[in-house]
Amino acid sequence: MKEQPNQKKSMLYYYGIALIIILLLNIFVFPALLQPQVREVPYDEFISLVDSDKVAEVSQQDNMIVFTAKDDTDRLMLYKTGIWSGDTGLTERLLAHNVKFAAEIPTQASPLMSFLISFILPMALFFVVGQWLMRSMSKRFGGEALTLGKSNAKIYIESQTGKTFADVAGQDEAKEALTEIVDFLHDPDKYAAIGAKLPKGALLVGPPGTGKTLLAKAVAGEAKVPFFSISGSEFVEMFVGMGAAKVRDLFKQAEEKAPCIVFIDEIDTIGKKRDNGGIPGGNDEREQTLNQLLAEMDGFDGKKGVVILAATNRPDILDPALLRPGRFDRRIPVELPDLQGRLAILKVHSKTVKMDSGIDLSAVAKATSGASGAELANIINEAALRAVRMGHTSIQQNDLEESVETVIAGYQRKGAVISDKEKKIIAYHEIGHALVAAKQKHSAPVTKITIIPRTSGALGYTMQVEEDERVLLSKEDAMNQLCTLTGGRTAEELIFNSITSGASNDIEKATRLARAMVTRYGMSDQFDMVALETVTNQYLGGDTSLACSAETSTKIDAEVNKIIKQAHDTARSILSENIDQLHKLAAYLLEKETITGDEFMKILEEDQAAAATETNA
Repeated sequence: MKEQPNQKKSMLYYYGIALIIILLLNIFVFPALLQPQVREVPYDEFISLVDSDKVAEVSQQDNMIVFTAKDDTDRLMLYKTGIWSGDTGLTERLLAHNVKFAAEIPTQASPLMSFLISFILPMALFFVVGQWLMRSMSKRFGGEALTLGKSNAKIYIESQTGKTFADVAGQDEAKEALTEIVDFLHDPDKYAAIGAKLPKGALLVGPPGTGKTLLAKAVAGEAKVPFFSISGSEFVEMFVGMGAAKVRDLFKQAEEKAPCIVFIDEIDTIGKKRDNGGIPGGNDEREQTLNQLLAEMDGFDGKKGVVILAATNRPDILDPALLRPGRFDRRIPVELPDLQGRLAILKVHSKTVKMDSGIDLSAVAKATSGASGAELANIINEAALRAVRMGHTSIQQNDLEESVETVIAGYQRKGAVISDKEKKIIAYHEIGHALVAAKQKHSAPVTKITIIPRTSGALGYTMQVEEDERVLLSKEDAMNQLCTLTGGRTAEELIFNSITSGASNDIEKATRLARAMVTRYGMSDQFDMVALETVTNQYLGGDTSLACSAETSTKIDAEVNKIIKQAHDTARSILSENIDQLHKLAAYLLEKETITGDEFMKILEEDQAAAATETNA
């Protein structure tokens, strides 16, 4: 049996009900209200009014006399009195005083007033009360009272998204995967001729800020079709069933405007795995919304050219029914950009600002490994703001370099008061990092060292930038990183014979890396190639969960401690062998507060050359 579509009641339905109510009021209520007010008087007063020539009209109705007479203000009023059978000369009396008498006295209300009271006034009252109720409900329920069951999706016509693939950089693989969808929307007959069907849905998956929403808008801009944009959270309602109603309305609008693209951002809000929490037959509003979404994606015809795009950074929690073929047929990764991708993104965003002719964007791209497209856009904007603050007419290279540090470590705290003793400890700490890094093979070059505190809480930092993009981490590289991380604390131990809390962030990073080496990278001889930990959320912080027994967990802790202690010992050996250079570089950093990698390497190489000369002599 073919399912009948759910017909929504139009406004004519409600206006019809209102009209019926008004007609009933006209028939049963308003006629009684329009009857003139009648005052009852004794018969002798009636005779007195007739003799005083104040009576205008008289009518005999049933067992009473109804008449109009002037009151003390000469205004005609309606009166009634009983019939006096003994008065046989009433007719002559009325004739003598020129009183009109008839079977009935006409109603005093005018036809215009009758129309206004019986029709116009009720309609006006109905409209005013309706508007008041709608506004009060809208205020009470946050503006949603009048849109219950409506999707509220933002609709862009083909020229309003303002985005094309030219505006998207650093995501060449994702653009290539979406090009076929654009081509289908341009020329569906080419695919229909061979029997190919357009994928119903494509899921854009990646970390925050990588351009998933921008890609969806670019697809609509390239295809030149209407673009529906809605967030998953907008389906969540306080009223049961409203989320499902919004889904129905969204797909109904999409089919009316086909071919088009429907984009659901943060679909994990409504697409989480269904779980009743142990309650038999349990259900909730989110599950009803998800069930309706699944039904709608099964129900519409892909040949009409309705494409569903969705974005999420939590693919691990999505319901499997949502990801099966026939719904979201394609999963398109939108990952963090590589070196070439970062450079392309920086070039795109630099077109909108005024930049100096000698700007080297490749240096910025190298220094921002792991940055998303949104963060790179923010770096360009921070550089523009700094250029204005510094009085520059265009963005200069130092503006960009400072903006990178601002995004990574926060703004400089130039007003922070740090004692000379603590500043000296910080200087040795940072030089300890840099010196250990410089003395190791295959370690990333040091590009900057500073002891100026930052708003992120860092009292200083040492920046290293890889010369080439790396996609693999070897065990040797991991150990080099651990040695560099422990170098700061080691310098404090050697010079001051004491330790401080300044290494807290280094300790966190070193522990995380050493633990990953044991549990996920298979870089431990004791556990070999055994996965002891799984990543549960790779795009939002990389949370992990252990997949082993308590006994094994204890052994993992011991192995992590062993690796970090080994790195710590290596760092102590390096700094002990180069103690003179440690003192000299720390003193130089204390004087300058910030030094570049070139300055650092120049002093280091001069000392090495001098030492080699003394050895030869």
